[in-house]
Amino acid sequence: MCGELEQARVVLAKAAVRCDDLIASLPDPALRSPEQRADAAAARGEARALRAAFLGVHADAVYDELTADRTRYVRVAELADGAATAFPGLVPTPERLATERSRQQADKDGDEIDQGLFFRAVLRSPTAGPHLLDAMLRPTPRSLGLLPELLRTGTVDLGSVRMERSAGAARLTMCRDDCLNAEDNQQIDDMETAVDLALLDPAVKVCLLRGGEMTHPRYRGRRVFSAGVNLKSLHGGGISLVDFLLRRELGYVHKIFRGVLTEDAPGGLPVTVEKPWVAAVDTFAIGGGAQILLVFDHVLAASDAYVSLPAAKEGIIPGASNFRLGRAVGPRLARQMILGGRRLRASEPEARLVFDEVHESEALDEAIEGALRRLRGSAVLANRRMLNLAEESRSEFQTYMAEFAFQQALRLYSPDVIDKVGRFAGSG
Repeated sequence: MCGELEQARVVLAKAAVRCDDLIASLPDPALRSPEQRADAAAARGEARALRAAFLGVHADAVYDELTADRTRYVRVAELADGAATAFPGLVPTPERLATERSRQQADKDGDEIDQGLFFRAVLRSPTAGPHLLDAMLRPTPRSLGLLPELLRTGTVDLGSVRMERSAGAARLTMCRDDCLNAEDNQQIDDMETAVDLALLDPAVKVCLLRGGEMTHPRYRGRRVFSAGVNLKSLHGGGISLVDFLLRRELGYVHKIFRGVLTEDAPGGLPVTVEKPWVAAVDTFAIGGGAQILLVFDHVLAASDAYVSLPAAKEGIIPGASNFRLGRAVGPRLARQMILGGRRLRASEPEARLVFDEVHESEALDEAIEGALRRLRGSAVLANRRMLNLAEESRSEFQTYMAEFAFQQALRLYSPDVIDKVGRFAGSG
């Protein structure tokens, strides 16, 4: 097998060079003629077919080489960078991606599609896939570096997320007040750091996520939960497959649901640190803001709030909502929300399938404190774990994320998405 891998590695690298040479001979994507675009697409299609065939045979061997036979836990960004170095032509290099990120989404070559192809193969594997999930459930170096500060002061300001520990509760506040807590790469990093810290702090018994007060002209002085993905960043090329879309689902969202993995216990079993999570929705939870509600143990909402998943409008896949929403609200309502863009208001009877409690805005603070107290019961954690196990197995999640990695990469570069986010060009 080793000889076969080495031979296939050489063939792959040579094919990638041929493709790259042709692409390099063409103008930048925005300046290409229709014929040149067709030539580029044909060359990329040929190279992509070879990559898919290579991964179909050698995905496990590739992963084992990059992780020292699964003795190292390597996160998705490092794994992609390592694959670019060890297997030339398999995925784009960091330098190539840096060039891509300097372009608007409509002017990119679509190199991230090859990353999607790679992660689909890894996550499909019954050996590599679970190992990668475990790697993404471990605390990040940034979190471990900030943990002493949190333990000493009880507060950490990460920029787009603030965390404060009080009365045994970790209170996370999303505070991108200028853009309605719309998520970009930086906010994903801040959120994962905050979730890690909340889970690792031994003085924390329960966790809360809420949006802060906005300075955005339309909602000035009001709390807002989240407006979802930052479409301006998407248009500008700043929303990445690996650092945003995959890291988000495999990182902080999955950690809220399943906990953070720390050092191995005797016998090689990982230690999972879990805690109950409460979300409080003010004004709205749109897109990604709605997606994360599906992994919380208790969700409260102001009576004038609403939730929506405008996937059809944006043209991308709404994270793991296609996997989780039907369980929560039933298949018909899930289709209405994801395919039809139905906005579900807290005042509607069906909203109780998403929100556990609905209160007038002035009563929400008190209701939140009551929910935090109730989730500190001695048997909450054990029952939470068993409920989550019954609702969502790791293998089912892994299977979903494998296909998500590739399909979402394709959607990022589809003409309809590029056309829809293009309206944000030049907007303030």
